[in-house]
Amino acid sequence: MVTHLPPADWLKRRDLARLIEALGPGQARYVGGAVRDTLLGLEVKDVDLATPLEPQEVMRRLKDHEIPVVPTGIEHGTVTAAFKGGPVEITTLRHDVSTDGRRATVAFASEWKDDAARRDFTINALYANPESLEVFDYFGGLDDLAARRLRFIGDARQRIREDHLRILRYFRFQARFGSQPADTEAEESCSELAATLKGLSRERIGMEMMNLLGLANPAPTVARMEQLGVLPVVLPEADVAALERLVQHEQAERAAPDAIRRLAALLPPEPGLAEQVASRFRLSGAQKKRLALAAARGSESDGAGNSARALAYRLGHDAALDRLLLAGSHTAALEGWEIPVLPLKGGDIVARGVKAGPEVARVLRAVESRWIAEEFPDAERVGELLDLELTATA
Repeated sequence: MVTHLPPADWLKRRDLARLIEALGPGQARYVGGAVRDTLLGLEVKDVDLATPLEPQEVMRRLKDHEIPVVPTGIEHGTVTAAFKGGPVEITTLRHDVSTDGRRATVAFASEWKDDAARRDFTINALYANPESLEVFDYFGGLDDLAARRLRFIGDARQRIREDHLRILRYFRFQARFGSQPADTEAEESCSELAATLKGLSRERIGMEMMNLLGLANPAPTVARMEQLGVLPVVLPEADVAALERLVQHEQAERAAPDAIRRLAALLPPEPGLAEQVASRFRLSGAQKKRLALAAARGSESDGAGNSARALAYRLGHDAALDRLLLAGSHTAALEGWEIPVLPLKGGDIVARGVKAGPEVARVLRAVESRWIAEEFPDAERVGELLDLELTATA
């Protein structure tokens, strides 16, 4: 039985039609996530092409058709068509020459099946003809997709020895596409080879973990990673029960999934440790700061003014939302609420006869505290609060 891609918005892109025309008849197939997600009826974000043409020839043909092209990974056979509607990676068919678990030495191939054989999972080794939309399946990926079954291509242990990161990729894809019970060979292989993750760069591990934690409900998968001895290798500090509680509360509060918040739930409330983990995972400065703020939950600032809005005013909206959700508190007060600006300046206080200097700052802080405690009243009330403070200190 022949399978075809169903209709999808991305298939209507005119720039893709130009690209296929430039490469020539029979010289390209859609591959990987775009094919898989279209078959599942999911939104497609990235489009990748495979081709038997070598990179220099791909670049020549695209330039001849005035398609902007960038040699993003030309040493590995990949160039990128830089379209305004979204970049498209074009990679020459390859087969592995040697692997060491971290990187592979590849050679260009001419057979589609050789290229499919070096991929990780059967559901990721699906190709589609851009003209007929016929789907090509070399390792039973269509049946696995229908059954929501995640399997490595061929021998699972061999696939993992080729690239140790496939252990974490397995759990990410299992959380997104898989069903229970999971594939026994895959789980046993991931457990047996978990220690190999220590040889990978922290950045690669951090990226995979954050991608996993950003999914709709990663808690059951993360718990399984702990049971199989995988999680202790990459995040020994993790408390999987806390992650499950957070995800349940997020869902109750209709809060969007958030990887930083989920990582904070896995960690004990220790800002110093949170900063260490952020550095270990190579998170950005902003992410590191937010993770540390989430780890400071239970501090005095959590109770400032005894309200969600007071917390948001002091810490910012995202940090307050993190603290509230991690504490199991309600977040409705923050929906659609913009953090206000105190309608009082130092010059206003000086105009009331207070000498410029430390006393002005003290009065400003005192009025601000009253303003927060009263849930941010208007400027008229702030004037009254200033009167009260100045009278009290007269």
